[in-house]
Amino acid sequence: MYGKAAICLSFVILFLISCSIYVGTVDLRSYFFPLLQSPQVPRSLCASGPPLRVYMYDLPRKFHVGMMDRRSFEGPAPVTADNLPPWPSNSGIKKQHSVEYWLMASLLYGGNGNEDREAVRVSDPESAEAFFVPFFSSLSFNTHGHNMTDPETEVDRRLQVELLEFLQKSKYYQRSGGRDHVIPMTHPNAFRFLRQELNASILIVVDFGRYPKTMSSLSKDVVAPYVHVVDSFTDDDALDPYESRTTLLFFRGNTVRKDQGKIRIKLAKILSGSDDVHYEKSVATPKNIIMSTEGMRSSKFCLHPAGDTPSSCRLFDAIVSHCVPVIVSDKIELPYEDEIDYSEFSIFFSMKEALEPGYLVNQLRQFPKDRWVEMWKQLKTISHHFEFQYPPKKEDGVNMLWRQVKHKLPRAQLAVHRSRRLKVPDWWQRRR
Repeated sequence: MYGKAAICLSFVILFLISCSIYVGTVDLRSYFFPLLQSPQVPRSLCASGPPLRVYMYDLPRKFHVGMMDRRSFEGPAPVTADNLPPWPSNSGIKKQHSVEYWLMASLLYGGNGNEDREAVRVSDPESAEAFFVPFFSSLSFNTHGHNMTDPETEVDRRLQVELLEFLQKSKYYQRSGGRDHVIPMTHPNAFRFLRQELNASILIVVDFGRYPKTMSSLSKDVVAPYVHVVDSFTDDDALDPYESRTTLLFFRGNTVRKDQGKIRIKLAKILSGSDDVHYEKSVATPKNIIMSTEGMRSSKFCLHPAGDTPSSCRLFDAIVSHCVPVIVSDKIELPYEDEIDYSEFSIFFSMKEALEPGYLVNQLRQFPKDRWVEMWKQLKTISHHFEFQYPPKKEDGVNMLWRQVKHKLPRAQLAVHRSRRLKVPDWWQRRR
């Protein structure tokens, strides 16, 4: 009896294995012929299939490059790869909010057919997966007056009104309610008059410090890095980088900030008197930017307290200087954090820890040299993800951002599909 049961059980097992092989759930080659298996090829961080098809609206120059200088305003229209003006070399601190320019430039670039790109421009909006709105909202704020009483501020407001009217007339904006539209707003005050009217779109921001959760969230928006202001450290090849960097902790910047940024004044008092700490109040002039470049390159750690919002350009200046960032924040959004582990090259302190006298500096003094060297090596490995350039390069900041946009699109595409199912087809109207 037991023999018959064993035979029946064997038949059942063989039958189940046969079915699994037939439907493809079991591959016996992996058990008996492991050497025949395809080798595991490391996946590139930005390898994500075919490039995103993006339609870019053709807006008048006053909405974008016309704000860069007089010659750009009066130049030929439309803007192409051949007549695109370069980002001004004398723009100073404005450069940190230039993501909008580099995104536009990446779509104008035709490419040579050999590079890996995350997004390409299409001329037919019907074939587009996303729509890019080339309004330099951050540059508009920086150019047309910061103060509400400044008459130039009205220019910024008027541009926002005109842009919103333009979008509301677009059938593609209407189709998705703007959900598949990409709009850069990296300055905390960008699009300040009508910001909530574009809330449904995919917004490119640097953090959510100025907005409630009902207006911005990681479910729909993309967190971008500030464009670094200091020069990149391209020849950082010291035999002993730890010993060659003689300053333990470096900070140079404005200490008068709002909200969480008020911690900067408190840190100035706590960190004063330490011989191995450089904490200096300064403003972003060309000379001071050069001094900050030199200071970061000669420091082991670079302090990143909050600015007017949780993030600031200083973090990304530290990254391209290969100076291990010391991030002081209880709430900060970081770019590409679903793909990059910042703990591999950064150290985090809470606000409470940072304000405890002696705690932060003592922790850094005891930090293991070999661990610091590993972080330094990791910074050299990942810093190209924070570079913005034209033409764009593989896995640079622009391509990383377009990859992030891809992650947000399923939500937008769902809205488009639902709008289409409610629309009466042309053939049905003709039939009637």
